[in-house]
Amino acid sequence: MSTAADLEGEDRALAELFAILASEKHPALVVPPGHDCAVLSLPAASPGRVIVTTDVLVDGVHFDLAECGPEAAAGKSLLVNLSDLAAAAAVPVGFEVGVVLPRDRDPDLLVRLARGLATVANRYDCPCAGGDTNVADGPLTLAVTACGAVGPGGVVTRTGARVGDVLSVTGPLGGSRGGRHLDFVPRLAEARVLAERGVPHAMMDLSDGLSRDLPRLCRASNVGAEVEGARVPVHPDAQEATRGATPLEAALHDGEDFELLLAHAPLAGSERDALRAAGVDLTEIGRVLDAAEGILLRTPAGSRPLDPQGYDHFLRE
Repeated sequence: MSTAADLEGEDRALAELFAILASEKHPALVVPPGHDCAVLSLPAASPGRVIVTTDVLVDGVHFDLAECGPEAAAGKSLLVNLSDLAAAAAVPVGFEVGVVLPRDRDPDLLVRLARGLATVANRYDCPCAGGDTNVADGPLTLAVTACGAVGPGGVVTRTGARVGDVLSVTGPLGGSRGGRHLDFVPRLAEARVLAERGVPHAMMDLSDGLSRDLPRLCRASNVGAEVEGARVPVHPDAQEATRGATPLEAALHDGEDFELLLAHAPLAGSERDALRAAGVDLTEIGRVLDAAEGILLRTPAGSRPLDPQGYDHFLRE
């Protein structure tokens, strides 16, 4: 049997990558990496459906490779996909990764990327099922596709928010670019608890900033919303104003918080206590309105339209 040392070029690189990820040994992989397609085994409880999500991360946009290192960049590329699975209350099953390497790369770049992926994959029991590599005259690019099974509480989407619902988040917002955006905890456990208890009517993860992501949930549900500025939890990383922004503005617009935003019926005190005991501490930040009322921010000065200033790739070209 050939080993990585017997191979050359891309074949050798892939053999080294999968040796580090060691995904062939995972019970979810019926057909492991090394074939044209992998085969994943869904848990018996999943009703014949697979949940799929993809994210593409580019050096200089989503991370600074020279500053954070390959391990952190690769880890983030999987974490953001796991955060998407959390938004659907899904259970991670496996992932594939496409890597475009720069021609002027360090010789150990791919191995270090594999180590970063393996760390996150092992942490969340989400094996690598395969992938592809390329080389180009451009920045490092990482494209991860993650697959999940339907969780015990069923699938949650952005559709389903109702007028009169409460808007809540699972944690504080703002200031993520201080480093938190590279290594965070995708809210998989919280999403499972919430879905099992039937709490979310609609849910999504906050990747581009509350002010830009909330309108997406509202469009999917055909509703409006009002956010109470005084109730938005501000992360300590955003407590000091940056680039002329106030802490509240940072919490509304910075992005890459990867907390969950959900619309749900008002919770009784006992329900909130039960969630907290199960590890879910929701903060109410507003309410769902009729679509005709738009999306508003309420401050001591009154209500005004909430301007979507979060991250948009197409507006920053």
